[in-house]
Amino acid sequence: MTLFLSVILGLLLVILGLCADWPLWAWVASAALLAVISVVTNRVLAPKAEAFPRDLLPEPDLPLPESVRQEQRVNHVALSSSVADYDFSFSATVRWLVLDAPSDAPYINPAGLAIDAVLQRARVVTAQQPPHRSAFVQHQLDGALATMRVDSTGRVMAMAFDVSLSLPEHDRERLAKLSDVRKDEDVWEHERNYERSKRAYLGDDVLKDTGSAVVWWLSRNEKEVEGAVDRIGLLAQLSAAAKNETVAPPFEHLVPPRIVFADGSTDEQEPADQHRPYGMGDTAASDNGSGNGLSVDSLLEWFGFSTADPDVDLFAERLMHLASVHGKTDAVDEIRRRFVHDPTEPGDDDTVDGAAPPPGDEPTP
Repeated sequence: MTLFLSVILGLLLVILGLCADWPLWAWVASAALLAVISVVTNRVLAPKAEAFPRDLLPEPDLPLPESVRQEQRVNHVALSSSVADYDFSFSATVRWLVLDAPSDAPYINPAGLAIDAVLQRARVVTAQQPPHRSAFVQHQLDGALATMRVDSTGRVMAMAFDVSLSLPEHDRERLAKLSDVRKDEDVWEHERNYERSKRAYLGDDVLKDTGSAVVWWLSRNEKEVEGAVDRIGLLAQLSAAAKNETVAPPFEHLVPPRIVFADGSTDEQEPADQHRPYGMGDTAASDNGSGNGLSVDSLLEWFGFSTADPDVDLFAERLMHLASVHGKTDAVDEIRRRFVHDPTEPGDDDTVDGAAPPPGDEPTP
């Protein structure tokens, strides 16, 4: 500081002397003044001597020794997750600092205490997380273990850095399979619930009765009123079938009848209270006893023929020809006994066996 002030003051005196054109004696006087000012400044700014030297004090201010920090790498330690039997693999560098202890305190292994403290802190975090979130939990551990904390014994402070957390490959594969299965189960459960809801809607609402079914169909086809009327019989059948019941009496006349042929094929559906149509392969038709007339008469009644109808004989001849074509001789004999009064009349067999149908008419298949 003295040197700095002397230089500044000397420069000012030189500038002032040049500007005022001082004589020689003035320069000598200014130099002497500058020297005096420098000596006075140096004495003013010099520190005062201590009464007692610092090194002679009872407790000298010695520099504190630097704390010794030690660290150790821990690799592949199993830490439990929130799912049993699925453990994380934990690795980190543990750093610790030994704290002061009383003179009578027992000796310790600071590395063991520090590693145990870090593992206990890490286990608290991992035990609450599912195993498939190892990357997320690793970042959590980075924050949870990044601070020096005193262990439970109070002898060391420990922290961890360079944390690595992973899940074994075979456990990841198992979890992926379980996840796929759970997703498939969820989809299947939703589909089943949807199917149940749809069945309940159709059974308890749409097909609750014939009227509900007709209204439902008409709501979906608002411009087809005639089509709704034509389908009342079909909707009545659907409504009855949905409840395992017969068609309601008010709608029986709208249900089309059905003919069951010998080969098992059917025509249209018959009402529940109609007589069973005559079957060419029935035992009733081949039996020479009771019940034969009933089956044949039911068939004629279904076709709308009466005994006084002039076309009934022609219809009987066609039936006999159709039965003979299919080899149903018992049915031919029965029909002949029912409609031909004298079976021995000549020409009857010719009419039935091998005779061509009346001109202009083809046999009905």
